[in-house]
Amino acid sequence: MSVTYAEKSQGAVKQSPSKNTLSMSTQRRREAIAAYLFIAPAFILFLIFVAGPMLWSIGLSFFEWNIFTPPKFVALKNFTTLFNDARVLASFRNSTIFVIAVVALDVVVALGLAALLQRKMPAPLRYFFRTTFLLPVVTSMAAIAIVLSFMFDTQLGVINYYLGQLGIAPVRWLNSSQWALISLIIATIWKTFGFDLILFYAGMQNIPRHYYEAAAIDGANGWQQFRHVTLPQLSPTIFFVVVIGIISHLQMFDQANIMTKGGPGNASTTVVMVIWDSLASLKLGYGSSIATVFFIIILILTLIQFRISRRWVYYEGKED
Repeated sequence: MSVTYAEKSQGAVKQSPSKNTLSMSTQRRREAIAAYLFIAPAFILFLIFVAGPMLWSIGLSFFEWNIFTPPKFVALKNFTTLFNDARVLASFRNSTIFVIAVVALDVVVALGLAALLQRKMPAPLRYFFRTTFLLPVVTSMAAIAIVLSFMFDTQLGVINYYLGQLGIAPVRWLNSSQWALISLIIATIWKTFGFDLILFYAGMQNIPRHYYEAAAIDGANGWQQFRHVTLPQLSPTIFFVVVIGIISHLQMFDQANIMTKGGPGNASTTVVMVIWDSLASLKLGYGSSIATVFFIIILILTLIQFRISRRWVYYEGKED
């Protein structure tokens, strides 16, 4: 039976989509392979230097090991010990107080100063303040801690000198269980608030001006505009600052180790200091168990923050 020219043409038309689909799938496969090859080095380094040591530390928390003797499996002994260790519990309490105070004050100070920088002022003056606030951020925490140790000195510190000029008795900033943690909080805020300020200032610059114009037409004053326009529009930035701040400040070590050595007593001891001391004394299993509990706490706090953020973080263009 002969096949007409029209039938051949129809058959060719019917076969063409399958060839196009095949070529598109091949192209996508090649793009996927290329993408995996590009991310492979970073993923391998992550496995070697992050995920691997993390899993190793979790596994080691069930053992007693001091490097010189074979590891001894002790099940949950390390965990029961740390929950009855007064120094560990004090470090968790100190880290909690420290993080709450630093993150809250960081946000308030940075947000207030960013709002002030938004006001009309000469450009050189605005650039001066932005640079001044950012300088501590790019300075080493160790250098700042050393300088502030001299400033907080009870006898020779410049802070107590000016307090004395006001008729206030010298404060034992670093040698008092009442003031040691407060001193670390002040030092940390001075170091970190500039970074948050720059983020808030950049976020405020991106808020459309017609929002403020509409609010002003409705009779909103400066505070009402800040509350009902600036804060909702800036909520994603605030959320970012809070999440990053909690994670980073929970791992505080440098300033406490340099300025107070964790003292007096355990008044300024942090969780990372306890982990460091455990590892330095070759209690590797015990230190790993503290690190594991610490990791779980940070993970839970982060997940809770992301869950709660749905109620107060506003993303423009996103509908509930």
